[in-house]
Amino acid sequence: MTLLASVLPAFVLFTFTLAATAQSSNTTSCKPEVHPIPAEFKTRNTFAAKVRSPGSPWQDLQLWEVPLTEVNTSSGSSIYHYGSIGYFDFCTDVEVILTYNRSIDSVTIRPLSYNIQSAVNGNEITFMLSRPRNLVIEINGDIWDVLHLLSNTPDPDAPTGNSSSVVYVGPGSHSFPGGSINITSGQTLYLAAGAVLTSTINFYEANDVAVRGRGFLYQPPKGGILAENSSNILIDGVTIVTPGGYVVTLGQTENATIRNLHGFSSKGNGDGIDVFCSKNVLIESVFMRNSDDCIAIYAHRWNYWGDTRNVTVQDSSLWADLAHPINIGTHGNTDSPEVIEDLIIRNIDVLDHREPQALYQGTIALNPGDNNLVQHVLVDDFRVENFREGQLVNMRVMYNEKYNTSPGRGIHNVTIRNMVYNGNHSNLNVLVGYDEERTISFVQFINLTVNGEVIYDTMPKPKWYSTSDFVPMYANEHVKNLTFVLE
Repeated sequence: MTLLASVLPAFVLFTFTLAATAQSSNTTSCKPEVHPIPAEFKTRNTFAAKVRSPGSPWQDLQLWEVPLTEVNTSSGSSIYHYGSIGYFDFCTDVEVILTYNRSIDSVTIRPLSYNIQSAVNGNEITFMLSRPRNLVIEINGDIWDVLHLLSNTPDPDAPTGNSSSVVYVGPGSHSFPGGSINITSGQTLYLAAGAVLTSTINFYEANDVAVRGRGFLYQPPKGGILAENSSNILIDGVTIVTPGGYVVTLGQTENATIRNLHGFSSKGNGDGIDVFCSKNVLIESVFMRNSDDCIAIYAHRWNYWGDTRNVTVQDSSLWADLAHPINIGTHGNTDSPEVIEDLIIRNIDVLDHREPQALYQGTIALNPGDNNLVQHVLVDDFRVENFREGQLVNMRVMYNEKYNTSPGRGIHNVTIRNMVYNGNHSNLNVLVGYDEERTISFVQFINLTVNGEVIYDTMPKPKWYSTSDFVPMYANEHVKNLTFVLE
């Protein structure tokens, strides 16, 4: 492992004012590009993987070992499992061949919506990819010792060294002194393909900053990336595997884009992307597998203050080994109430959700507490596979004494369009207002489809049945103007 402080002079490390100018490669190969894993990191041999452009020689793809956890519901401790991560870059048709180290009875390639067709011959699996995809290959129903096969396009604007505005982390293993690095205004930390960094990345009161590249941030000690009181942020292309802490935290931050991120966490409270008191946030084309909420959108907590608004989450795949794929509203400021509003969540595949606790279920949960008001939410094209345990939808104006000092103010104006669930593990879905002052109002489901049946208010049913009975869903007396529409 390279300790970057021993390579660069101290003034360079913390001010990044090198005389050398970073160069752009400006050339990319559309053939598969594989990247070696440094020897000090664990690999896994449940699968062997090769990739190639059709007619070209095969290239071996090394596979990372990634820790995954489930909760022991008797003790609360973590039960550790291990899976694999394979990563490569390409931009034309690619053939993939996987060799499994045991016999194969069944193969599932998620997300199911991609409809990727595979051929099985003995213990070999082959399939084609026409563009980069983030996949989970599951054999014989084993959800733990899976292959997370991740890919991206090569970066046409990759720098090749440091400059006054670029902190370049090249191929190989690296760390910064103290286990973290602060990126200041105007700077980019670039993780090159094949680079592995074991330090946390921080933005404090920084503007026009970025972390991008095709490398790995692997088991940083204090979570992956922390952005506080910052603006104009880009996080693009990297893979983050963190044992504790969140993968990415945005606190009181404006104008942030998180794109093409792959994020894994494996300890309690190991959220994926958490957004606090932030505005104008775009999260797109991410793959998240986490030991707590994959994406959480809140108002006040800790030292973050203010409303959260204009957040978009789109074109992504989410797998929650505990808690919610998407959670909205829990934390806020009772004494000076805040608003979480103007949220768009669209084109999402939920691969799994497992939560034994009734208070924390829902592949999507709107649960305002602490006098938060959640309003103006659009969920569009939300596909949910057969998760292990939980609820499809949970909306509660809640007062959770563990986290809240008051109930939320309400949930208003929510549209959920083209939500599709195929499975048999959803518990009773819940929409619960708190009282006549803290209600849920104007929630509309459009084309809600459960196991192939579209549920809408004018569907054939006994006149004494509620439409929500066919989800099934419980809505209490503090839910107003709940409708189910067929378009």
